[in-house]
Amino acid sequence: MKDIYILGIESSCDETSVSIVKNGKEEISTVVLSQIDIHKKFGGVVPEIASRNHVESITIVIDEALKKSKLTMKDIDAIAVTYGPGLAGSLLVGVEAAKTLSLVFNKPLIAVNHLAGHIYANQLINDFSFPLICLVISGGHTELIYMDEHLSFKKLGSTKDDSVGEAYDKVARVMNIPYPGGPIIDKLSKVGNLTYNLPIPLDDDSYNFSFSGIKSAVINLVHNENQRGNEIRKEDLCASFEDVIVKSLTKKTMKAIKEYNVKYLLLAGGVSANSGIRDKFIELCNEKNIKITIPNLKYCTDNATMIATVGYYMFIKKQFSDLSLKINPSLDL
Repeated sequence: MKDIYILGIESSCDETSVSIVKNGKEEISTVVLSQIDIHKKFGGVVPEIASRNHVESITIVIDEALKKSKLTMKDIDAIAVTYGPGLAGSLLVGVEAAKTLSLVFNKPLIAVNHLAGHIYANQLINDFSFPLICLVISGGHTELIYMDEHLSFKKLGSTKDDSVGEAYDKVARVMNIPYPGGPIIDKLSKVGNLTYNLPIPLDDDSYNFSFSGIKSAVINLVHNENQRGNEIRKEDLCASFEDVIVKSLTKKTMKAIKEYNVKYLLLAGGVSANSGIRDKFIELCNEKNIKITIPNLKYCTDNATMIATVGYYMFIKKQFSDLSLKINPSLDL
């Protein structure tokens, strides 16, 4: 059987990335140009700046990915690109680049959902066995997904307001922790104690999440402590905050695993890089004899490898798009 090479393009936020993946499993080359240092001084991603940097970088990144792979466009079987969700200007750069490659080199065009990409980052680690539950946790999303076959996504629940990644970043700002705050909170929590009493967000029997309340609870706590003249112990507040986040995520996910009688869990998205979340899920899955797959750290954040991987499975099913493809910044699974 002929090997299938998919060239993936990811530009949904502030990373310009291009990757070539063989047979949906083997990463041939990946280039990621991050803009974190550019946006750090603004305390978050500035959409206009992000899109301008994508414009400047996209052709360079495509050329570098091809150069690293030692392949040419003749070897590529299809072009896969993120068309949503994400920042409109950023998505537009990637989609227009993909459409241009598709037209010039007469290659099939595959429109990939960014969230599906995060889920399929796990396919690079282990082959999926169905049925399975996937928890997608990122800067923009918190969703519980049930899958009984490839490319079949049934949403069980999602956040009603802030995503878990947003909660980390907003709480970090309250504590004057620089952007991106999530990794720093995770690090500080390892040396802190659970001394601050915070509520578990949306502690009910649904599969939905809510993180705006925990953000408000931290803001109120910090304000009250400052009013009393008390110093906030950052390590302890980070530990207390991460503890209730982990409890919220694990309770609902393990409930879904039991109710849907699955034996396989995937974690996906940028926040799946959080060591506290990873460690607790591994512990619980080991206790209950549940197989768990978590992406390597380099595949947790936005990258084109995961987009090319989804593209392979869409290629097999001939799920192609034409050159009228438009971006969808609010795309759902």
